[in-house]
Amino acid sequence: MPSKKALIRRPGPRLTEGLVTHIQREKADAELAVRQWEAYAEALRTHGWETIEVDPADDCPDAVFVEDTVVMYRNVALIARSGAESRRAETAGVEEVVARLGCSVNWIWEPGTLDGGDVLKIGDTIYVGRGGRTNAAGLQQLRAAFEPLGARVVAVPVSKVLHLKSAVTALPDGTVIGHIPLMDTPSLFGRFLHVPEASGSHVVLLGGDKLLMAASAPKTAELFTDLGYTPVVVDISEFEKLEGCVTCLSVRLRELYA
Repeated sequence: MPSKKALIRRPGPRLTEGLVTHIQREKADAELAVRQWEAYAEALRTHGWETIEVDPADDCPDAVFVEDTVVMYRNVALIARSGAESRRAETAGVEEVVARLGCSVNWIWEPGTLDGGDVLKIGDTIYVGRGGRTNAAGLQQLRAAFEPLGARVVAVPVSKVLHLKSAVTALPDGTVIGHIPLMDTPSLFGRFLHVPEASGSHVVLLGGDKLLMAASAPKTAELFTDLGYTPVVVDISEFEKLEGCVTCLSVRLRELYA
């Protein structure tokens, strides 16, 4: 049976100091961010996901964006090594949790860098954004870890946004969705759907027809409804001020062995 576990990590006291690279910095409200994070976690649980809270990393402002710390493929966890040196201490707590869950653990080693937000999995195809946080050595190490397990790895140039999944994610049928002005090479994706809002590019597949997405993309939510999907909308405005989105606030573990 597929597993439905999601790793999450509570926002820390230094959240508002988080890195911002491709947008203008706005002051985030730390108290509101905690309430939004709690609502996000509750939305996961409401739709059948078991949330597993990773120990806080209070000295790391960006630690709430837990997806960047690890890439999962089947039962294998590849511990990331961020291109942002200040984020590398975030991985220790995540490594402990995935090991405890019985995952086979691998690592990205120097000189490789890789952020989990640069990795989009669609079936056995793994798209990897090659840009600011993920370098060629990190991409090569991901290939070495996952291609022997049956994965097909596709490199995607990323220069206009922080991570690949800042620009694109995918619907349950495998159609890639994105906002074209944020994309370097839309032609790399076979089935592609342009969405009208930048934040509409980000969905978490909750199961069935349900899509977790941000409240800041109402036109995209209407589009998905017209396509027969059910948007589950959460307000993550304070995380969007820090270049965050719905995907990076959790790590979904869908294929753990029983």
